[in-house]
Amino acid sequence: MKFLLNVGRFLHAGARAHAAWEIQTANTILTSRKRLMVLGLLLLPILIGGIVFADNIAAELPKYLGGKTAYSPSFFTTGIFVSSIFIGLCAGLITGCIGAGGGFIIAPALMSAGIKGILAVGTDLFHIFAKAIMGSVLHKKLGNISVSLAIIFLIGSMFGATLGGWINRVLYEINPIISDAFITTIYVLMLGGLGLYSLMDYFKARKAGGGGDMHGGDVEGTEMGNLPKKLQAINLPPMVSFDQGLIPGGRQISSWFLILSGFAVGLCAAIMGVGGGFLTFPIFVYVLGVSSMTTVGTDIFQIIFTAGYAAIGQYAIYGFIFYTLAMGMLLGSLLGIQIGAMSTKVVKGITIRGFYAMAVLAGFINRFFALPAKLSSVGAFPLSKELGNTLDKIGIWLFFIFISIFAVWVIGTFVMNIKKLKGEEA
Repeated sequence: MKFLLNVGRFLHAGARAHAAWEIQTANTILTSRKRLMVLGLLLLPILIGGIVFADNIAAELPKYLGGKTAYSPSFFTTGIFVSSIFIGLCAGLITGCIGAGGGFIIAPALMSAGIKGILAVGTDLFHIFAKAIMGSVLHKKLGNISVSLAIIFLIGSMFGATLGGWINRVLYEINPIISDAFITTIYVLMLGGLGLYSLMDYFKARKAGGGGDMHGGDVEGTEMGNLPKKLQAINLPPMVSFDQGLIPGGRQISSWFLILSGFAVGLCAAIMGVGGGFLTFPIFVYVLGVSSMTTVGTDIFQIIFTAGYAAIGQYAIYGFIFYTLAMGMLLGSLLGIQIGAMSTKVVKGITIRGFYAMAVLAGFINRFFALPAKLSSVGAFPLSKELGNTLDKIGIWLFFIFISIFAVWVIGTFVMNIKKLKGEEA
């Protein structure tokens, strides 16, 4: 229990940091006419293809997306495109309203909708990469980037992403069900720890009468815990210096620890399809002892390269990206983030914490209920096909019912308070 709570606390800090990046990226895209024009050009072929050619294309494609014959369609059907917008919208609402990354629901949502796990991972990575490229604010953060830290970290992340993509592809070639079971297991463990911590955090805040939202909280500066101090005390050449502009004399750490950290981030990014952003922040701050100022800039830098390399080098060239879904999710998330962020002005912080805990646990329950049927299919233990399907359907319905209720609640709150929100802006 204590271990799960510690893991959850670690992931929670990363989810908040990644959400801050998502919100900033969305604002950058939506406030630029040029970026919006690029987005329109990306979406135009999908919209035209979905309306004019969808029926003909659908008839020629395999029944199950990501079947043993992989493919990369530019479009599929209007219905699938609309569904992807809804998934992106819900993820964006969680990110904007709650202030913690909503990307964790994307892969489970896609898999629940019938998309094979490897295709869901590749598509999610491409969606993150497209958002990072379009909304990059790197030029504003160059002063906060330690180039030496970033380059050494990326050495590790490239190797990690290569291994993660290779593992997913090998498991898929052996048996697509094994691949799905593996990805599902990883999500069960991650969402279980994060959900447990978030629920405990909610009850703790409620008991204390706290109403603060999740956009606030402790701001990490240049303080260090015991673990970073011990790692920085190990003189294992080559050493790399950082934070010279924030701390007199700066700090040093062995490049090998950076490479190992990058490897872990790249591995998780390629296996789970999350870009690695939610892991970089807690690893840099709580493990390596890098200041939060330097971490934020370096994290933006690594997301572009790690997500880009994993999406293109490990999935796109092998046909495991569904571009229609990626663009639909991008469009939905941009809208959802804006609505969610504005809704926080009229929603109590304690309510936001409760919804965040429930959203994470909904994703956990979804994957947890899907796991028995997948493990049984590969011979892990005996389970009737009827029972496995029933458990899977229960998980799917619980997940989509709760996420839909959350979406309707946030959008309804936004619509009902438009006049009040306009008054605050004025």
